Amino acid sequence: MDDNAERQLTELLAVDLDDGFTELVRVHARTVYTYLLRVSGSPAEADDLGQDTFLRAYTALREYGPQRRAVLRPRAWLLTIAANVWRNHLRTCSRRPALVGAPLEEPQDVWADPGPGPQERAVLADDRRRLVAALLELPEHHRTPVVLRHVLGLSYGEVAEVQQCAVGTARAHVSRGLAGLRRIMAPDPAELKEVTT
Repeated sequence: MDDNAERQLTELLAVDLDDGFTELVRVHARTVYTYLLRVSGSPAEADDLGQDTFLRAYTALREYGPQRRAVLRPRAWLLTIAANVWRNHLRTCSRRPALVGAPLEEPQDVWADPGPGPQERAVLADDRRRLVAALLELPEHHRTPVVLRHVLGLSYGEVAEVQQCAVGTARAHVSRGLAGLRRIMAPDPAELKEVTT
């Protein structure tokens, strides 16, 4: 979203909260869902946590005056709320162990790509599944910054704002997360030996 469109959105929020919030959801719902899907690995959890995120956002906006709504940075602000909702969810889950669920399945429209043929799609889908599984293996403090930076495309400044840390710390967390992904996705030396013999 460019600066002009974001300014128009915040001006609308300042003048008319209900219409502004409708536009806020329309513009940023996919970003919030994508973030929550990538950190949780579950489309159902992403939907539920996304609804909780927007409920909390609306509740907060009702408390904000027009001046505060006018200077809001909506994307970073919403992702900060989503990150807090996710952390709260993790705390709740750690107190109440969950039953082992079904394997992760992606909704078909998330990765829909009309370009490649069936074999290429199968390879791409397998690569994506491996990447999603690897993301889920990362510790939370590395997974979130990687998703914010490389899945959602936030700047390091925005990642730092969402994570409530210094920009250098955000860069370090992203770097460590990427290093962790490389280690997780590196081929097993035993598998390489089998292929070469």
